[in-house]
Amino acid sequence: MMHKYKNSEAKNCLIDKHVVFIGDSRIRQLFYSFIKLINPQVKEEGIKHGNIPFEDKSASIKVDFLWYPEVNGSMRQRIKSWTEGSVAKPHIIVVGAATWSIKIHNGSNEALAQYKINITSIAPLLEKLAISSDVYWVLQDPVYEDMLSESRKMITNEKIDAYNEAAVRILNSSSRNSKAKVKVFSVSKLIAQETIMKSADGLHLPESSRDTNAMILMNVYCNKIMKPIDGSCCQPRPPLTLIQKIAFCFFTLSIIGYLIISLIHRNNYRKNKSCTDLESGEEKKPAISTPNVSTLEMLLHCFCKLGLIMTYFYLCDRANLFMKENKFYTHSSFFIPIIYILVLGVFYTENTKETKVLNREQTDEWKGWMQLVILIYHISGASTVSDLNFFYF
Repeated sequence: MMHKYKNSEAKNCLIDKHVVFIGDSRIRQLFYSFIKLINPQVKEEGIKHGNIPFEDKSASIKVDFLWYPEVNGSMRQRIKSWTEGSVAKPHIIVVGAATWSIKIHNGSNEALAQYKINITSIAPLLEKLAISSDVYWVLQDPVYEDMLSESRKMITNEKIDAYNEAAVRILNSSSRNSKAKVKVFSVSKLIAQETIMKSADGLHLPESSRDTNAMILMNVYCNKIMKPIDGSCCQPRPPLTLIQKIAFCFFTLSIIGYLIISLIHRNNYRKNKSCTDLESGEEKKPAISTPNVSTLEMLLHCFCKLGLIMTYFYLCDRANLFMKENKFYTHSSFFIPIIYILVLGVFYTENTKETKVLNREQTDEWKGWMQLVILIYHISGASTVSDLNFFYF
């Protein structure tokens, strides 16, 4: 789930940090949405085709936008200056460009070939920076071709896909260290596929979409630092604790022990089955009519059940294994179904004055109602299954 960062949280995460956005007008949009998370009062004022600085002195945060609309020698020279050590390296680098190359060269195949050559020369530098900094390559968003002006008609989704494919294939191809890999920021492309129709010019994303991209970028970097409770989308997988390892070994041994004892008892039971007397042809009664279940076997059987239940809850709480959706709790979404259930319960009641103790059917019915209430609460906003699992026992 994505955490919505407030201004104070964003400042605490990015304190004493230097963030750099490199690219064209689309990256400039992402830059403005990002700094608005730090200071909502910022207005989109500045040179469109030029560098734009931003600084928050209260938290010593610097965010710069560098105008490099094409992947060329100038962009390479700027990135190379950070790798040589003479200039301080930014902590976060966000790079992306391609539409200008398509536009200026009229979508020619030669421009795509040159783009591949240029990005190949830049890739080792980005990977070198990625060792100590967080480097993100932003894939190009699709366009809404029907709304493009005549000067941008050559920017087609087919060309954009070709440039994206080249970037993904070349980046990280020479990297042997997984920690030094450049992170491909592809979520913007997925969002644009659903919202580009709302674009004003067919090229740039609507404000709501780019704000979402900026919030996701903030989650990607800050969740591992701030560790918000509801920000499970981009946190690294937590290592197994000592208690989890011991529990896993215990339940595994219980399952193995139960299987071995069950197999031994089954073999003994088969050997003691009734057999035919070879002399009289009469069938003798078996020495043991039914298999005896030992206390140890019953105990291990219970441990096996408990282990499976604990494994189920563990998997349900793993947001890094299964996708989760944002859930927002409201009083109406919880109490309306509860009231509906209570009203139904009034019309489906039985006289239990003669019954002093609840029978098995009544306890099962009560347990079913409780599980239904838990399900409603979970749908209405419960964060994890383990928060509610005590109701099941």
